[in-house]
Amino acid sequence: MRLTILGGGGFRVPLVHRALLADRERTGITELVLHDVDAGRLDAIGRVLTAQARGVPGAPRLITTTDLDTAVTRADFVFCAIRVGGLRGRVTDERVALEAGVLGQETVGAGGISYGLRTVPEARRIAARIARLAPAAWTINFTNPAGLVTEAMATHLGDRVIGICDSPSGLVDRVLRALGADAGTVRVDYAGLNHLGWLYGVHLLGAADPRATDPLGVGARRTGTGLWGSGGGTGPLGAGDSRAGTDVPGAAGPGAQGDGNLLARLLADRPRLESFEEGRLFGADRLRDLGAIPNEYLHYYYDPAGTLAAVRRAAQTRGEFLLGQQRRCYAEILVRDPLGAWLGAWREREATYMAENRELTGAGEREHDESRPAGYEGVALAVMRALALDEPTTLILNVRNRGAVTVLDDGAVVEVPCTVDARGASPQRISPLPAHGTGLIQAVKTAERWVLRAVDSGSRAAAVRAMAAHPLVGSEPLAARLIDAYRAEFPELAYLRAG
Repeated sequence: MRLTILGGGGFRVPLVHRALLADRERTGITELVLHDVDAGRLDAIGRVLTAQARGVPGAPRLITTTDLDTAVTRADFVFCAIRVGGLRGRVTDERVALEAGVLGQETVGAGGISYGLRTVPEARRIAARIARLAPAAWTINFTNPAGLVTEAMATHLGDRVIGICDSPSGLVDRVLRALGADAGTVRVDYAGLNHLGWLYGVHLLGAADPRATDPLGVGARRTGTGLWGSGGGTGPLGAGDSRAGTDVPGAAGPGAQGDGNLLARLLADRPRLESFEEGRLFGADRLRDLGAIPNEYLHYYYDPAGTLAAVRRAAQTRGEFLLGQQRRCYAEILVRDPLGAWLGAWREREATYMAENRELTGAGEREHDESRPAGYEGVALAVMRALALDEPTTLILNVRNRGAVTVLDDGAVVEVPCTVDARGASPQRISPLPAHGTGLIQAVKTAERWVLRAVDSGSRAAAVRAMAAHPLVGSEPLAARLIDAYRAEFPELAYLRAG
């Protein structure tokens, strides 16, 4: 089979390649095609992959190209990981927003709206080419803002495009470790939008549950412990633990104390709760009030003023750090050991992720255990295996809603647990999203829909509505100033006409 990676000169492509090499006997991928509009970055990453595959029998044949149609033709799977405007564009997203007094993170707030407005047109163009040249291919979207871009690509690809993010699976893994629970004994309630979701239920599977015979969808036993790993320990919190019966007001959704929901018990145990990243980032008291564990990106929404102040105090924005780091890395790849140069930069990147948020809250160093379940690449390969081999499994993915999140329409792309098999990814039934989250996801989905209208119509006014609808902007005059500032910086936004 042929796998094509769009954005093939991207910094994280070696992670996908490493995962392919480790699982090469099961994935069935014999050709790996890298496509990028930047021939220099494509050459550099090609060198890293060649070094990484050295001595590995049966490694996929590597092909590089700057021609989109060549890359897509005959593809069985397409991984879409593009960045319209590059890292220089990310820096502009951040700086324009900061100068206006708001956050400019690449997927959240003003920066995310700007990024979406220039990415959606290109994502739709790519989707149309895939639909024409490789209509049977499955497209797995990495491109941020992942939910918005997946919804845009679905215009041409329907359910054959699936959006992925590693944040939810990482969160579930950390919570299960804190609980001492095995992934094979539980199901989870997680729902929201990409970078805007909550884990609000961890339920022991009972004999009456159809998933009890196979933990996280019927593929999990066949594929080992799956992405969420195994909690280890002597058993889940509550099995012979004197702390298990502690009541937490409002905790963890319907029937929290009576349906085997382990999350309420974790919320009652401060030491365990603060033993992992999200517990330290948000604090035990806030998590108890929520009755849920938020995705780490919710910190931008829960403390925008503090985060904005922390970002302003930093010597450089995240985009500026990555731009400088990657310039050095790609230059070093050309003159010394390519794999060693890339590995050093990757480890530094992981260690500094969301540094301002962790410094603000005293959350400490970021957890980075290379032996734990993989990130984007692990999720992507798990989806690919389930689709190609018809090995059903459960993963938290970005897909069309189809009633999973009742406060949004069926066509809205949401981030929820899905059953994945040869037929595609189908949302599972989950408990209702806690009330504190519904207004926020409705507001952000409204902003996303205005982005899509702006792209369809070329209307500056629609783009302003998108910006103003976002909870971290919230003002139409401010939104108008932001849109005009971004239009002045990005030629990709020239399609937005006045009015």
